[in-house]
Amino acid sequence: MTYEETVAYLAGLEVSAGWDLKLERIRAALVRRGHPEARWPALHVAGTNGKGSTAAMLDAVLTAAGYRTGLYTSPHLVDFTERIRVGGRTIPRATVVELVAALRADLAAAGIALTHFEFATLIAFEWFARVGIDVAVIEVGLGGRLDATNLVRPAVTAITSIALDHEAWLGHDLAAIAMEKAGIVKPGVPLALGRLPDEAARVVVARAAEVGAPVAQVGIEAALAEAPGGLVFRGPGVTWDRLRLALPGTFQQDNAAVALTVLALARGRFPCAPEAVRAGLAAVRWPGRLAVLRERPLVVVDGAHNPAGATTLAAELPGVVGDRRVVLVFAVMADKDWRAMLGPLLARAARVIVTRVGRRAADPQALADALRGRVPVEAVVEPRAALRAALARAGAEGAVLVTGSLFLAGEAYAELGGARALFEPWQDPGSGATEAAS
Repeated sequence: MTYEETVAYLAGLEVSAGWDLKLERIRAALVRRGHPEARWPALHVAGTNGKGSTAAMLDAVLTAAGYRTGLYTSPHLVDFTERIRVGGRTIPRATVVELVAALRADLAAAGIALTHFEFATLIAFEWFARVGIDVAVIEVGLGGRLDATNLVRPAVTAITSIALDHEAWLGHDLAAIAMEKAGIVKPGVPLALGRLPDEAARVVVARAAEVGAPVAQVGIEAALAEAPGGLVFRGPGVTWDRLRLALPGTFQQDNAAVALTVLALARGRFPCAPEAVRAGLAAVRWPGRLAVLRERPLVVVDGAHNPAGATTLAAELPGVVGDRRVVLVFAVMADKDWRAMLGPLLARAARVIVTRVGRRAADPQALADALRGRVPVEAVVEPRAALRAALARAGAEGAVLVTGSLFLAGEAYAELGGARALFEPWQDPGSGATEAAS
């Protein structure tokens, strides 16, 4: 198959199987494949919000420190290969095609049928084992306890934040969600814990005590604070100063605090010199989070996709858009509490254009009908047409905010970001170099 056909096959698995949280299938596949996940240690990151940014920071610092680091995140914004990187570079498309073909044949022979996320996870684990890495940074897909990534061998685990999201799968209160995310905690493996609501923190800390996992909690055993010359982090056994974050938004300091706590806990196996910590944080890239794609009009893209994320985005927005007139482009998955998401955003929106991305998206016409009378609103079903309409409505002096879904953020990059890839490929297709030599 071509790369496009391969990605279409993987996408088809999401349509046919959807989310089905259990570990039996992926465990059987990993046994069948000779346990690729056992060939490298992992830093395993869960959380309602911030886990992708935290994982990106870990990857950047470890790479700056000289380690060959694998990074697995989801979803992608523009291209599937973004999910799987080594040393900051994406898995080659040709490798995706070859691995999917080989895995399909082998798993079919064993009668193992994986979901989309399970298959993507297996591709990452296989490629990391093939090219050889020192450590993998693995972002949980959904929840933790039954997530396909929860069969890695972690050196440290982390939970960045807990808020209401994916209630149909994880539970309808913070304690239930916390218990699902605490499922990544392993006996004797240190846990870095972000600033959690008390109700959630109690659940996670109790679970860690039950299995014998030491805990370092941001705000108690670790802290990141402003100081002359930059940020200063003090955590278990380390002090790192003169730190600067490349990622915009004050909320990223909380994510950085978790990432640095992980590195402090992992320092026995993966020591990082202060220079590497500074260099990694100053160079980290994580598209789709408070990202400015264009200046006239100002186009801001943020992947906030739950009420807590939208509230954080609304708080950051004045510092980014100033007094510009804001046109909000919004798409959301049907299972989300979109009313709670839109609440804090509407205060800054002069106009709203609702659209849809993906088969699970909420009906834009229904959203528009619900908003009518509160703000000027229109429904534009095709997302890139919605983006073009927003640019026209905003005018050169205005601003466009694109949010509600990481899938919509991806459409914005594809439409407005040009043909440039978000990340460098592992292998330059024109170089003739092999993967192993790159």
